[in-house]
Amino acid sequence: MKWSVVRRKLARVDKAIDKAIEKAETPGAVVYARMPRDGEVMEHFSARGLAVVRPERIPMTRETLFDLASLTKPMATTTAIMLLVADRLLGLDDPVAKALPSFAERDKEAVTLRHLLTHSAGLKPWRAYHELLIEKERKTGERLIGTAASRELIIDRTVRSGLVHDPGEAAVYGDLDFIVLGAVVEAVTHQTLDAFCKERIFAPLEMNDTFYIPADAAGEMSVPDALRRRIAATESCEWRGRIVWGEVHDPNASAMGGVAGHAGLFSTVDDVVKFATTALDVWHGRSEIWPRELLRTFFTRQKMPETSDWALGWDTPTAGTSTSGQHFSQQSVGHLGFTGTSLWIDLESECVVVMLTNRVHLVAKKSQFGLRPLVHDAIREAFDAG
Repeated sequence: MKWSVVRRKLARVDKAIDKAIEKAETPGAVVYARMPRDGEVMEHFSARGLAVVRPERIPMTRETLFDLASLTKPMATTTAIMLLVADRLLGLDDPVAKALPSFAERDKEAVTLRHLLTHSAGLKPWRAYHELLIEKERKTGERLIGTAASRELIIDRTVRSGLVHDPGEAAVYGDLDFIVLGAVVEAVTHQTLDAFCKERIFAPLEMNDTFYIPADAAGEMSVPDALRRRIAATESCEWRGRIVWGEVHDPNASAMGGVAGHAGLFSTVDDVVKFATTALDVWHGRSEIWPRELLRTFFTRQKMPETSDWALGWDTPTAGTSTSGQHFSQQSVGHLGFTGTSLWIDLESECVVVMLTNRVHLVAKKSQFGLRPLVHDAIREAFDAG
């Protein structure tokens, strides 16, 4: 093993992060990468910059908790659906209306769970439900954001909404597919999404720092100060009138009380790595915690339509434009989160890269965030040189 060469090349990772911080693309980042080689495991860890800039300055550490944003989709909701398929409570080609009868409205009877997981169902990608609720609050004087009533309204409107294209005709990435999938999990299990994910995913993997932050009955999201100080802050939010710190950033997830199929999960770099290495162990037959053949199905491109790169709930590298960079094989899966998070897993080389940042925290709205492929390329080039 050429450790001196690997270490020298890995220095490029910290330089790339420091340059992004200097250019105000992100206040900070935590990165962990690993790849087995010749009976050993090459690793790299970086914690650079600040987790919180205001109202105080708190540095990034290995224990920093991040709002994972859309990493919630594969790590929570997709995995929950996979487990329910394994339990024979759901089938991938079941009509969504089998679990949620009102979904059949407006000619959606043909939409299946597979369509939702591949973003090919035909639902509109996003709706500003939080704005609708803010307007209702203004007119009525009643608190709605974050309450159970708000959550039910958003789920009901999404489930009953119409299609913008025929199922399978196009793959258009969006949140509404996963709001519906979260509702499917709850309808089938008779548990809240966060409770099911904790019981069936996070607890068995000992991911003790992975959780949702649900609102209380009044719609308020609060955590103990000691826990909040471990969390990376996100945006200075105009409609909330504060820096978002210790609560979910995504506006619709916030309106839903912090627990949603598309966003809301918080975690650390080490817990995300636990999830990724578990997936690799199952893929390669070293673990039976999840059904191997089912996991392999979920990690396979579904070609819905033929040109789509989406697997079931997971993205795969798009040639020439992937945030995984140039060196992850086509046999890779990953996902991004809007707050600046990402996970990529190369199923061939078993390289895992977890990159967690708070890129939306007090940075310029027009800031370019090109850090992900730079970091992935630097890591793979260093590991491959070993």
